[in-house]
Amino acid sequence: MASKNNPESHVEEESGQHGGVQSVDRALAVLEILARDGHAGVSEIAEEMGIHKSTVSRLLGSLVSREFVHQNSDRGKYQLGFGILRLASSIPGRLSLVREARPVLESLAEDFKETVNLAVHRSNYAVNVDQAMGPSMLATYDWVGSLTPLHATSSGKVLLAALSADERNRILTETGLPARTPRTITNRGKLENELINVARNGYGVTLEEFEIGINSMSVPVYNHLGAVIGAISISGPAFRFDPEKEPGLVEGIKEAGLQVSAKMGYTRR
Repeated sequence: MASKNNPESHVEEESGQHGGVQSVDRALAVLEILARDGHAGVSEIAEEMGIHKSTVSRLLGSLVSREFVHQNSDRGKYQLGFGILRLASSIPGRLSLVREARPVLESLAEDFKETVNLAVHRSNYAVNVDQAMGPSMLATYDWVGSLTPLHATSSGKVLLAALSADERNRILTETGLPARTPRTITNRGKLENELINVARNGYGVTLEEFEIGINSMSVPVYNHLGAVIGAISISGPAFRFDPEKEPGLVEGIKEAGLQVSAKMGYTRR
């Protein structure tokens, strides 16, 4: 503790506090970069943040130790880890949503032989909190814990469509509409029209907008107050999976969304 006779100790204490806050701020900036880009290397992060690579390495090391970040051994780049999912899942109500939705996700995946995900809105992203894999050998990617852009995914479109105009404007102003593929919607007016259709139709669709070769469809999950608390999506390879043309899919996924919503206290209107 600083004393009147030793003013330097007070300066050191303030300096230490400032350094700690700066480290936290930088660590959060690293997480935001990885959430936005999907993966990045030490040099890329250091260049964007304008700090030395050794500082980035120390930050990543700390985040890896807590499983907030995972290093891809094949390319040496870093991506978000399962620690992020633990934080998201600790929010009240989210764990019960995952538990109640699980059998419905599995049934939907079995019926349509494709991958089914449950996503919730966190900050400016959609985070996938559970997944049921279809039987196809092509359905092998684990999306659990992944933070995905709201404008480029079917779940994200459903979650965006449920927000107030002011909240949606805030998010899209902060994130922009970066292109993930040549088919990503990057025009604000076009996206708003798309969201009107999502609200009208009760489902959202993406056709290779987040990842080339992947199509998806998503529906909302409601709570007892009728507020959207999540989104169920089904996705598959574009060469065989066209969501709106898949026999029975629109009705099937809508019913799945209503089943989970009923478990969360929602009354059909």
